[in-house]
Formats: sequence, C-alpha cells, structure tokens
Amino acid sequence: MRLVDRWVGVPVCAALSVWRRVADLIGGGSGEAGPVRRILFVKLAEQGSTVLAYAALRRAAAMVGRENVFFVCFQENRFILDILEVLPEENVIAIRTGGLVQIVRGALAAVRRMRAEGIDAAIDMEFFARSSAAMTYLSGARRRVGFHAFAGEASYRGDLMTHRLSYNPHLHTTETFWTMVEALTLEPAVLPAYDREAAKAEDPPAMFRPTEDELRGVREILHREAGGRAIGRLVLLNANCSDMLPIRRWPTDRYLELARRVLDRYPDVFVALTGAPDEQIPAERLVREIGSDRCLCMAGRTMLRQLLVLYTLSEVLVTNDSGPAHFATLTPIDVITLFGPETPKLFAARTPRNHVHWSGVPCSPCVSAYNDRLSPCRNNICLQRIGVDEVFETLCSVLEQRQGVGVHKE
Repeated sequence: MRLVDRWVGVPVCAALSVWRRVADLIGGGSGEAGPVRRILFVKLAEQGSTVLAYAALRRAAAMVGRENVFFVCFQENRFILDILEVLPEENVIAIRTGGLVQIVRGALAAVRRMRAEGIDAAIDMEFFARSSAAMTYLSGARRRVGFHAFAGEASYRGDLMTHRLSYNPHLHTTETFWTMVEALTLEPAVLPAYDREAAKAEDPPAMFRPTEDELRGVREILHREAGGRAIGRLVLLNANCSDMLPIRRWPTDRYLELARRVLDRYPDVFVALTGAPDEQIPAERLVREIGSDRCLCMAGRTMLRQLLVLYTLSEVLVTNDSGPAHFATLTPIDVITLFGPETPKLFAARTPRNHVHWSGVPCSPCVSAYNDRLSPCRNNICLQRIGVDEVFETLCSVLEQRQGVGVHKE
C-alpha cells in the first residue's frame, strides 16, 4: 500500500494539483458557499487511531448533526466506527480491498457516493498520504482540511487543500484531529497560523456493551479452548507473532517468560495468546513452549467484535502500540502498552487503565508522519530495553488492584 501510495499517488496528486489551479482560474477560485453542512472524514487505514478521533467526530456531529457526518475508509477498517456509534452506519463509505483492481473500483465508487452526498467539507486525517489527499479533493468538497509540506519537511502530495495546516509533532493525536475540525471555522488565508489554544479533547469513547448472547458465545470458545475446564481470571498477551510489523514487536521470548511468571505467581489466572488469523500457527507454537494447561491460544479464534467481548471478559492485556491497545480502551480491561518506534506522547490512549512502558532511547521514536511512518531501523532496541521485570511488576500491580473485580466468572 505504501509503494502504491508513493509511485501512483505522487503523479496523481501532481496532476490533480494542476487541474485544481486551472479550475480555480476558470471558476474564479475555490470560494466557499455558505455554512458547513456536511462533513467528510477521510481515514483509509489504521483502526486504532480512529479511536483517538472520537472527540473530533463528536465535535463534527455537534457542528452539523451526526446524520451529516460521513467517513470513508477501507472495508476492514469500518469495524471500529460501527462500535463507536458516533455516526450512522449508512454514512460510512467503505472501500473493499481485494487487490489493486478492486481498490480502484471501490475508490471510484466512493468518489461517486461522496459527490452524490453533497459533501461541502472534507478532512484528510491521514496526515501526509497521497491517496487520502486525492480522495479528499475528489470528494467535491469546497473546504478541504489537511496537512501541507510547506518547506518540504514531509512527503509531497500536491496542493489540494484549501485549509492547509502545519503538522505539529508535539501535539497529541487526539488534539490534532480536533484541531482539524476546528480549522473549518477559520479563514483559509490565515492558515497555517492558528490563533487558538489547542483544545484538551479528552472526551472518552463510549464503552462497548456486548449482548448476553455475545458474552455467552465467547465464554463457550474459552471453555472449549480450555478443554472444558472453568476459566479463572484471564490475562491476554498480544504477542505479535506475525512478520507484519517486526519493528513494533516486543521479543517473543519476553512474552514466554512473562506468561510463565504470571502462571507461577497466580494459580487462579489463565493466560491467552491473541492475534490475527495469520498469527494462529506461531501463537499455538508459543503456547506449547509456555507449557501450561492454563495457557490458551485465542489467535484466529474470534472475529473483531468477539475480540472486544474477550477484552470485556479479561483483566489485563499486554500489547505493543497497535490497534488492540486502542480497541481495548472501549472495554473495562486494563492495558499495558509497550511503545518503541512511536511515542506515547502522541499516540497513547488517554485512560487511567492504560499503563505505558517506553524506554525513551535517543533513536526513539523513529516512525513519524514526516517519514511516511517508514523507519530504517532493523534492530528495535527501544523495545528490547523494556524488560520482563518491569512489565511483570506492572501486571501484578494491576491484577492485585482488580482482585475480585473480574466479570468473566461463570
């Protein structure tokens, strides 16, 4: 996706920028027609950061009414929007991703839908992606908010925004998204100067409420995986067993040691390995290495909504900075989040149930909006420096504070 965004996105954005200038000359500029009535958010990928956009989505809904807020994303990323329930399900414009041809067809269909909806304000939440910039422009919105590389400090993606903002790498992502919505109330000519204080957008997302049938269904899966035994208190480890993002992965042997220490310390605790379907085989292998009948593999055993039910039934999740760290904040579970290539100052979930570990070595963070979130690092010492002792200490503290609070007892 990043290769396509670069090699296809750059010429597309360049061509659209030329088209925009010609259209502005012919049409007398991009001018604005009346108040904002319908707002579109463009956020194609990364479900986790969509949770951080909750306050911004609510701000937009307060401005124009939730029925007039739209969101375009890839099909597999609409899940979290349905959970947040901040806009109508029919207002999510989802693009299917079954290959390049299907993506192109889906994108064209999305453009037709956006233009048919009469969108008059669009916000590009992908920071410096070219595909989202093109989608924002093609939406037909007269007001378009997005980040611009004024001095070449970030990737080129044309000149397609009317409200051009400077990216602030010192502002938490929640406030960044909020600021983008507020930019719609400013005159484009004054930007990127932003003569307002950054809002403390700390509105927590609504809690996920599973049905009794959903709770029963996930309990049955746990019961089956435990060989028919009753499950005690449950600790989840998202060990990132695949090779998708190795730079973000805490070493697998640390998860192995952590699991064994938890099982030794707490005889009433079960440990379950979570993960995507493509992580199932390596997760099962790790479960065998841990070597306890109180250690289960749940990788590939649940759909996304069932995963949130599993979080609801569990006490603690240990994970790297990834989607699950944010999804879990919608449930009562405590989360221990291990940061490395990115910084918690920008991306940590804002909840007292999120417990962050970050070594803060000089080369971290190495992934940012300025480098297309690509890092030259091949040795993630930032995560290797986070020891089992400190994570185990945090986990024990959380378990002891939550003693008797678990909701998963049968």
